[in-house]
Amino acid sequence: MSAHVIDGKAFAEGLRERVGALAADFTAKAGRKPGLTVVLVGEDPASAVYVRSKGKATEAAGMKSDTIRLPAETSQDELLSLVQKLNADDTVDGILVQLPLPKQIDEQAIIAAIDPNKDVDGFHPVNAGRLATGLEGFVPCTPLGCLMLLKDRLGDLAGKEAVVIGRSNIVGKPMAQLLLGESCTVTIAHSKTKDLPGVVRRADIVVAAVGRPEMVKADWIKPGAAVIDVGINRIDAGEGKTRLVGDVAFDEVAQVAGAITPVPGGVGPMTIAVLLRNALVAAHRSAGIPLEKGAI
Repeated sequence: MSAHVIDGKAFAEGLRERVGALAADFTAKAGRKPGLTVVLVGEDPASAVYVRSKGKATEAAGMKSDTIRLPAETSQDELLSLVQKLNADDTVDGILVQLPLPKQIDEQAIIAAIDPNKDVDGFHPVNAGRLATGLEGFVPCTPLGCLMLLKDRLGDLAGKEAVVIGRSNIVGKPMAQLLLGESCTVTIAHSKTKDLPGVVRRADIVVAAVGRPEMVKADWIKPGAAVIDVGINRIDAGEGKTRLVGDVAFDEVAQVAGAITPVPGGVGPMTIAVLLRNALVAAHRSAGIPLEKGAI
């Protein structure tokens, strides 16, 4: 048996095309482009690359992209002041403060300061609460992208047993909430879980988000299960080179699973595509322009 490889790159391209078409429609109705502002504090190389990618993708979708770069020594009060200014700016529909932040800044304080209706990252406690209670709000981009891929491949998820490996606020917890919302039976597993392979082996759906290279092996997987690999780990490939791998041992798991996302090319491309989707939703809400349910 060889698993169907879920092409996240192709799905993300389709989502970005739909966002672009709807952004053009919004611009015609509102008289302005949907606006996303990204704040980058310091010069973390990975963050800088990611922010550039976000900016290019936002502009390519016909949306207004602003990047505010602040020095690494920026104080928490200065950043909070900027966030409040962006909250009050009607031309800014979405605000994203790139993480991680320098040590002198409390990340949770910054996240909590963002207007929940502009929190396109979905990290604000209000949006986390909305997700947990089944109310409408913004959902973190990576887990929402995972859910889109699962539903596209499997259709109705109701009644399926799902195991999420990882309990972070960014992926693990919201992923579990989303799967609960689809009427799955959900287990959150983690480093303290007893007999982790045995727990995972029960699952029809496995979402691996722990940051440990190729931890999930073939004998952990129920034959025919759908495996979503959120991990992005850079490992030594010999001769001074490195390569990217996920949290799942892809080659061996693909012989057992029914469907699997690769790394790279699986979940990764979905994150920015869903960010654009969230920013567009924020713009429609801000402008009071209805967005057809299920359009994106």
